[in-house]
Amino acid sequence: MPPAPGRDGRGHSGHHPSKSWEPLLFILKALHICFVMSWFAGLFYLPRIFVNLAMAPEQSSAERERLLVMARKLYRFMTPLGILALGFGLWLWVAYGYTGGWLHAKTALAGVLALFHLFCGVLLGRFARGENTRGHVWYRYFNEVPTLVMFVVVYLAVAKPF
Repeated sequence: MPPAPGRDGRGHSGHHPSKSWEPLLFILKALHICFVMSWFAGLFYLPRIFVNLAMAPEQSSAERERLLVMARKLYRFMTPLGILALGFGLWLWVAYGYTGGWLHAKTALAGVLALFHLFCGVLLGRFARGENTRGHVWYRYFNEVPTLVMFVVVYLAVAKPF
């Protein structure tokens, strides 16, 4: 199937950076991918800590405190990674004129991940205040959300189906 009008088949508009900007494009793409991978590591692991917190016995304050310290440090570490991942992605979109419905869908899913990240912060606060009301099984399902989103985002970025 030939590319849609105004597209070159790779999701680009007719606007292409000059050859002098090409090295910057590759650097931005590499940084975007590295920050996305790093952010995802946190998105995968933080809910796993929540599973362990939900399973920790009430009388095991040392275990709970250790898990809370781990969760707080991870959340503080992964927040700037998420901001940089989203920032570099938006920079690539705006500066290089990527187009297509796939990109709108990918951006919407990145927004879902940002909301997931923020909700993890809310859940962490509830654990810290001793206000968690959910069981470990719920957190096991919650833990799968970023994995499912990742599969869809990778498909969209690689296949550019629409």
